[in-house]
Amino acid sequence: MIKVLVVDDSAFMRKAISTMLDKDPGIKVVGTARDGSEGLEMVRKLDPDVVTMDIEMPKMDGLTALRQIMMEAPRPVLMVSSLTTEGAESTLKAMELGAVDFIPKQLSKVSLDVVKIEKDLIAKVKTVAARKMRHVTATRTSARPLSSPVKSVAASATGKPKRDVIAIGVSTGGPPVVQKILSSLPADFPASIVIAQHMPAAFTGPFAKRLDGVSALTVKEAENGDILKPGHVFIAPGGRHVVLDQKISRVDVVVTDHPAGELYKPSANVLISSVAQAVGRRALGVILTGMGNDGCEGIRDLKSKGGRALAQSDNTCVVYGMPKAIVDENLADEIVDLDDLAESIIANLYK
Repeated sequence: MIKVLVVDDSAFMRKAISTMLDKDPGIKVVGTARDGSEGLEMVRKLDPDVVTMDIEMPKMDGLTALRQIMMEAPRPVLMVSSLTTEGAESTLKAMELGAVDFIPKQLSKVSLDVVKIEKDLIAKVKTVAARKMRHVTATRTSARPLSSPVKSVAASATGKPKRDVIAIGVSTGGPPVVQKILSSLPADFPASIVIAQHMPAAFTGPFAKRLDGVSALTVKEAENGDILKPGHVFIAPGGRHVVLDQKISRVDVVVTDHPAGELYKPSANVLISSVAQAVGRRALGVILTGMGNDGCEGIRDLKSKGGRALAQSDNTCVVYGMPKAIVDENLADEIVDLDDLAESIIANLYK
């Protein structure tokens, strides 16, 4: 039985989250709290497997409570976030502090999406609870001070790289992992990077801005009209796909709503398959932490064109779903710990 503590200053939200979770026979809401201070006391008393934590609360806010939980007794924490720019910035900060993922405050609204939100909430609680100890390991890794960037690619490699496009697929637990990788890459990084991170539309802009501030590379939310350039990183906007279009002398970034039927927008499969078609063996695919298997078919397409693929290691993933999918299909050329991913990406440009 998975024990969950719900912390929220809204009685309606406490009831809504509890009702959704209690529908699953494998989950029990063992308590609710009205603010961060009360939540901390209940964590100490009830020792829940998973905590859902609101951000804006009186007495003690969610970020302060989260920081204390991660210092005293780390465990998976799901933040309850408003899907706004302000909510995105707070949620990204929470994930940097150790939160595993977030759930939308909009789950309180009566809409056709309620069933899907309920299903996602239950799935997230079950997944992160099953990997409780692994989450603690991954959190401590990602919560370390940011690595010093590799001083120079020229110092560790010679000649022209064989691969100049990196396509990254990532989901649950991804923001701190992506931040750690990009902050470790040097200013003379000789390839462009395109990232499909499962996120709402309001989150990807602030995410790109945060990454741009900690990386020697130029990071932006992708827009139509962008052109791939070495040392530039493009984040797929939430709710839309990014694909590449190979021209005679350049590769264009295209933001599109098609295909419309994909489970995830942005989709790692859509991105990586388009990369395979556009640049083939010039590409390196990287699959990081996340639920499900998005990216597996894209990597299969990439490998068929002569590209290479890396998978984040099980013991450094918050959720070993997406990387496991390509490992199980024997599509990963290397399985790499988070701390070694930046150097491995550079090395694979020349393989």
